[in-house]
Parts: sequence; structure tokens; C-alpha cells
Amino acid sequence: MAVDEDKLNAFVGKAVGDLGAAMSAVLVLIGDELGLYSALAEGRLSAEELAKSTGTNERYVREWLSNQAAGGYIEYDSGSDEFYLSEEQALCLASPNGPMDLPGGYSIVEDLFGVKQRAVENFRSGAGMEWGEHHPCLFRGTERFFRAGYNASLVSDWLPALDGVVEKLNAGGRVADVGCGHGVSTILMAQTFPASQFVGIDYHDASIETAREHAAEAGLTNASFEVADATTYEGDDYDLIAFFDCLHDMANPVGAARHARQALKPDGHCMLVEPFAGDSLSDNLNPVGRVFYGASSLICVPVSLAQHGPALGAQAGEARLTEVMVDGGGFSRFRRATETPFNLVFEARP
Repeated sequence: MAVDEDKLNAFVGKAVGDLGAAMSAVLVLIGDELGLYSALAEGRLSAEELAKSTGTNERYVREWLSNQAAGGYIEYDSGSDEFYLSEEQALCLASPNGPMDLPGGYSIVEDLFGVKQRAVENFRSGAGMEWGEHHPCLFRGTERFFRAGYNASLVSDWLPALDGVVEKLNAGGRVADVGCGHGVSTILMAQTFPASQFVGIDYHDASIETAREHAAEAGLTNASFEVADATTYEGDDYDLIAFFDCLHDMANPVGAARHARQALKPDGHCMLVEPFAGDSLSDNLNPVGRVFYGASSLICVPVSLAQHGPALGAQAGEARLTEVMVDGGGFSRFRRATETPFNLVFEARP
């Protein structure tokens, strides 16, 4: 079979880029932990100046800087031999309030290499791996990476896209955040709507403990957290029940939807936030789909299979989610309320 040289060269070029990104992943984590990005966000620095300001070794720092500049993560001025972050890079690498927390995403990647051998065994056996069996860097990374999206969109776009929810929360409503993890979304809503009461629910007790600590640090009196399963938490008078990027992980997503339906007031709302995905594989063969299929292979599917669940995966798509929420969960209305390049946001009504 004849080899198309142009296609071969294009593939090799792409593969080399991917290999460089993979090798650089740990360097991103090092830059975040040592404060190298934060220092560069303050202004132009030579390797020697950056090392001095961060208490690090110049020779290591220069190699790190060279790697980061080659990857386009920082800028280099050859005339002055100085390095710096553009405003756009700084927002993603050195700002807790930016549109994306890239080091947080790389903390997720850090965990994935740690579970590699377990994943090999699971691929052979079909077994799963519970969320709580992962390294804590996954929990911290998930908090950071998803917090950026919630800060950017939850209050300003997602909640207003639901029919009358903002008005109810301003007046004083009752909200359950199911699968809340470290409570980022719960706390953000509680801070925005002080007249409402919020409860964050998660089956992972260590995450709930962290969420409680975060809420205490924020001085919140209208947010509480409890360890419970998505199908057994108490209450039947919620104005809003939310699932943020978690339903597809669950052992019983249909049961979770059905329980939410029963726990809502007759005029209540269920907000389902899921990774952006089309209904066919072909729709998802893109960079966003690649990220989510990667995470799904090593986190989402194993979590569901660990409890003999259906393993919807992080690219379930709207049609499959409709089956879960309407056919299985008993909601009578289900619509796509809004979307971002990374998320689909649905509203379900009893």
C-alpha cells in the first residue's frame, strides 16, 4: 500500500505536538505550585529574576521557561532575554477568576497517570473504580477546573435561562445541588441569593467535609452539606434541584432523575448541566470531545461501573439524556436552555 507522504507528515506533526503537550503536563503543574506563572503575570522577567523572586534554581527555571515558550504558554522577548505572560495567558494560567483554570485541568491529568495500571486491569475485567479511590489531586483539580466555568456562566447565563428560577431564588427558595463535590456551585449560588437556602449533596464524605470548610471560610449561613446518595437524600419541597457535570457518572442516573422529580415542588425546576456532546460519535470527534472521552475512559465510566451502573459516559448527548430524564425520570418537559463550548444546560419540569 502506497503511503501518502503529505498525510504522513501531517500526522507526525500532530503527534509530535501531542507528545510535547504530554511531556509538558508536569511542568505546568510545577509552574503552578512554585508560583512561576503568578510571578510572570506581574511583568517581564529574565530567568535569573524569576528564579530569585520565587526562591527557585535558575538553571531549572530557564529550562522550564524554554519549554513553556516553545509550547506557546508564555511569551519570550529575544531582544531582552525576558519572559512574560500575555493577558490571555495570564487569565488561564494565573487567575482564579479566569475563563479557564488550566493548571486545575492538569491536576486531573496528574491523577490519570496514577490510575493507569488499575485502568489496564479494568479494561480487561470490566470492573470499575470509585470516585473516592482516586488521588486527592483529582478532587482539587476538578474543583479548580470546573469552578472557572461556573464563575463565568452559572449566575450570569445558566440560571437566567431557566423559566422564572432567578425570581424564585431572589424571593427565597430551597435548592439541592446533587453531586456537589467540593461545593463550588453550591457556594456560588448561596452567595448570589442570600434569601434562599442551599444544600449540597454528595456520596463522597471527604468532598463534603471540604465543601463545609469552604462554606465556613466564606461565612455562609444559607448553605449546608450532607453525605447522601443521589437517590436517597431527604426533602420534597425543592424549588430547584441541580446536577452539575455529574449525572453521567452515577450508578443509577434514571433513579437520580426520578428522585429529583419526586423531591421537587409541583412548579419546581431541575437543572442538568452536562459536558457538551452531540448524539453521534461523529459529532464529537473534535478537541472538546477528545478531552471528555479521555476523562470518561478513566474517571466517569469506571465510577459508574464500580456500582454496576449504565456508564453513560461524559459524551452521552441530548437524546440519551432525554431518555434518562423523561422516559426514566418522569419529567414531562425537557429542553436545552442554553449552552457553552464545554457544557449543555437543560431544564426539566415535573
